[in-house]
Amino acid sequence: MSTPALRLSGLSHRYGATMSLQDVSLDVGDDELLVVLGPSGAGKTTLLRTVAGLETPHAGRVEMYGENVTAWSPARRDVAFVMQNFSLYPGWTVRRNLAFPLLAPSRRSGSQLRPDVDDVAEQVEWAARLLHIEGLLDRPAERLSGGEMQRVAIGRAIVRRPRLFVMDEPLTNLDAKLREELRVELVVLRRELGIPMLYVTHDQSEALSMGDRLAVLCAGRVLQTATAQQVYDRPLTPQVARLLGQPAINMIPLRRTAGGWSVDNDDNMSVEVPSGVPEAERLWLGIRPEAVAVEGGAHEGVVRHVEDTGPARILVVDWAGQQLRLLVDKAREWSPGDRVSPYLDEGRACWWPRS
Repeated sequence: MSTPALRLSGLSHRYGATMSLQDVSLDVGDDELLVVLGPSGAGKTTLLRTVAGLETPHAGRVEMYGENVTAWSPARRDVAFVMQNFSLYPGWTVRRNLAFPLLAPSRRSGSQLRPDVDDVAEQVEWAARLLHIEGLLDRPAERLSGGEMQRVAIGRAIVRRPRLFVMDEPLTNLDAKLREELRVELVVLRRELGIPMLYVTHDQSEALSMGDRLAVLCAGRVLQTATAQQVYDRPLTPQVARLLGQPAINMIPLRRTAGGWSVDNDDNMSVEVPSGVPEAERLWLGIRPEAVAVEGGAHEGVVRHVEDTGPARILVVDWAGQQLRLLVDKAREWSPGDRVSPYLDEGRACWWPRS
C-alpha cells in the first residue's frame, strides 16, 4: 500500500475552552478525493486550516507523504487552499491573478511547476485551458460572474501544481446550476491532474457525488469514514444518518415489551428486531424512505400529505403515531386521506440504542 498523501493522527485543536477538533484521524490517498461532510460549527474549516499550516494543533500530528509536517510553515507544505470567498485581486486581470502564485517569492520555492513548462505565461495558459477560461485572461476580476471568479480561484490553486488541494466549501456562494456544473468539473479536473484533494462541505449532494470516500465530522469528531454509499446505507450513528438523504431518513422509536419490541406510541404495533442488534431497552429504527413500500405491511396508515419534487413523489403518512415518509412511483396518483399499509424492509434498516 502506498504512503498516503496526508495522514492526520489524533489531531485536536481548541479555541479557548472550546474544542474545535477532538482526536481526528484521517488519511487521504495519493490519488484520492476525500470529502468531509459536517454541519456548521463541526470544525471543518479548522481542520483545513490545520492541514494547510494556518493553525497549530494542540495535540496530534500532520504527515504529508510520510513526513511529519506539523511544525512546517504553510509555504513549505505546498498546499493549495480554495475558500468560499473567491479571494481575487479586483484591480488585476484574470491573467495576473493566475500568475500571482508563481511570482510570489514565498510560494515560488515550494511550487512544483509542470515538468515540461518553465515559463509563467505558459503555466497560466495551461491552467486557463483546463478551466475553459482562455477568453477571460485579459478581463478585470471585478467584471467576472460568480462562476467565472470561482474558476479563476481554482486556477490559482492548480497553476503551481501543489502537493495537495484543500477546498473549503468552494461552491457555496454559487447558484444551483453553477454548483452542479462546477461539481463535475472539479472531480474531472482533480482526476486529470492526479493531485489529492481534501474537500469539506455541508451539502449532502456534494458529499454523496464527489468523493472517493466520505468522512462525517460532527462537533470536532469524525463519526464515520467509508465510501459515500456505505455511509448512506449503513450509517454508524443517528447523527450520521440524519445528515444524509433527501427526503430525510425515518427514525422510529422502539421500546422493549414483554413480547418483544413495539413502536413507542402503540403497543399493538410490534416490530421484529433481528439478532445482533445492540442490547438496550429502547432503540431507534432508521429506514430510508425508498426502503418503505406502500403496501404489504400488517398495519395501516393514512396519507397526510403528498409532495412532488420533480422526478420523485413523497408520501407523508401518519402511522403508529409517527410521520413516515415514503418515496413512491409517480405513475399512481395519491391524495390526503388515502389508506396505505407500509411495509418496512428491515433488511435495509439500521438499529441504534436510544437513551
